[in-house]
Amino acid sequence: MRIAIVGGNGQISRLLHPVLVAGGHQPVALVRNEGHRAGLEALGAEVRLLDIENQDVDDFAAAFEGCDAVVFSAGGGPDGNIERKRTVDLEGALKSMTAAEQRDIRRFVQVSAINVDEPVAPDAGEVWAAYVAAKRDADVALRASNLDWTILRPGLLTDEPPTGLVALGPDVPRGAVTRADVAAVLGAVIDRDDTIGQQWNLVGGDLSISAAIDAAIDAAVDRAVGG
Repeated sequence: MRIAIVGGNGQISRLLHPVLVAGGHQPVALVRNEGHRAGLEALGAEVRLLDIENQDVDDFAAAFEGCDAVVFSAGGGPDGNIERKRTVDLEGALKSMTAAEQRDIRRFVQVSAINVDEPVAPDAGEVWAAYVAAKRDADVALRASNLDWTILRPGLLTDEPPTGLVALGPDVPRGAVTRADVAAVLGAVIDRDDTIGQQWNLVGGDLSISAAIDAAIDAAVDRAVGG
């Protein structure tokens, strides 16, 4: 597949491009800065320019031309700019969803964050509250769409080397996970139709990625049968 990566120069995305290439796919890194082209092309990505905040749905659809799937892995960054939590994390996701539908791209994988459905602690601060609200609302919109979606909600992200061992599931408790392991899980779920319609927390664990996905799917089937 040719896979559009929104937020193509992000820390997870830069780890994802080689994973996708190794899986036989062509990542298409969507970035606003031409200066990132050489570095991303060295990772195997095709580079297209897209300003998430300042371009509209038609521009997103143009950037998705020829693509078979979309990964939304953009974020407004760790700074205190509350507005960017809305314009990047939420509105960027909404424009990506609408553009995918315009292009008749069905497969859509979104990187969210763990526990964003839970109330924010009063002392967490306005920036964190804005970030949680943006991620939560983006997930709500994706679940309500007609896309073939998967939502991954990583815990605390670290830059440690990949472990290849994770835990996945809707109720997995908060924990840390390496960005490299998140990229590996993204690369795995994009190829598996049985992950469509699943929203999972993702943290470090004791199962291989394929085994963790299998276990999460089995648990989802059990819940569906039991419920």
